Amino acid sequence: MSVVRVVLIVLGTILGAVGAVELLAGGPRDTLAAVVWLAGGVAVHDFVLAPLVVALGVLATRLVPAWGRSPAVAAAVVLGAVTLMAVPVLGRFGARPDNPTLLDRPYIAGWLVFAGLVLGCAFGWALVRLRGGGGE
Repeated sequence: MSVVRVVLIVLGTILGAVGAVELLAGGPRDTLAAVVWLAGGVAVHDFVLAPLVVALGVLATRLVPAWGRSPAVAAAVVLGAVTLMAVPVLGRFGARPDNPTLLDRPYIAGWLVFAGLVLGCAFGWALVRLRGGGGE
């Protein structure tokens, strides 16, 4: 086993232990809330997100030409993941009228720019593949 691997295992174990101590220090109510939240995340991933990504892959296989499949699926996965993470700010959940500094940026415009960049990169990748310059 390499030195780097041993160091990473030791650091990971230490950080995991610190996280467990911090979680348990919050008391049983916080620990239960964290367990429910984590279990919900696993359930949403396994029963919603994973089947959706598989369905997108099957749909891409049938509708998109071979040279555009990988870029299309990659763009969908990236946009889907980032959009899910951005839902709280895109929906402005947590904004309060008594504190205008919360959620004070144009998050939707930022997401649109990001989506444009992702789609532009996917389109460029697809063009490279179409012209025969790139494989999988």
